[in-house]
Amino acid sequence: MSYIRMIAAVLLGFGLSACASVDTATRNAPMEGPEMRPAPISLDVQQVRISVPESLKVSEANRYYPGGDIVWREDPPGDRHAQVKAIFEQAFSKAVERAEPGLVPVVLDVEVTRFHALSEKARYTIGGVHAIQFKLQLRNPETGEAYGEPKFVKADFNALGGQAAVAAEQRGVTQKVRITEHLANVMRIELGDPGGYHAQSLGLIGALNQI
Repeated sequence: MSYIRMIAAVLLGFGLSACASVDTATRNAPMEGPEMRPAPISLDVQQVRISVPESLKVSEANRYYPGGDIVWREDPPGDRHAQVKAIFEQAFSKAVERAEPGLVPVVLDVEVTRFHALSEKARYTIGGVHAIQFKLQLRNPETGEAYGEPKFVKADFNALGGQAAVAAEQRGVTQKVRITEHLANVMRIELGDPGGYHAQSLGLIGALNQI
């Protein structure tokens, strides 16, 4: 379900109308047409709750394409689920901070379903794809009621490899920096664009990361 439908449900739940400010002629115009544009609707994200289920399998294998659901190496060895959660929390905090003041209060539940950064072998040779995928659910902050069905977001993007990766690291642009900024941008689009975020086509490696 698109966020336009979810937000419409939010507006109905709060007794609001996106057309309240238009005149009678516009209000009585046909609802669909080539020039129609969705009325601007803004969300007040009051809380973001990130979940990284323990059922997600961690791979520490140093292969070009490790198996498992979580592949992450830039933090020291430890609780990879907690490390991924921290990255999402920072990224989504950035997205909310950058958003314009919203009208409709919501809680955003985020469930990570895949987090594939690069293994050491791939990072310093051929590069690859950061496969970052998750589900989003909007909720009423007072009742906990879900607005629509959860939405799956595939936020995969190209990862640097070889000399490009080394050069980026020398500038302080690590995998964590790129992933955090990318996720923040994805969330900004999801909350502000009626069509939501659309991942680019990433060829064979991208296809391997389909759920």
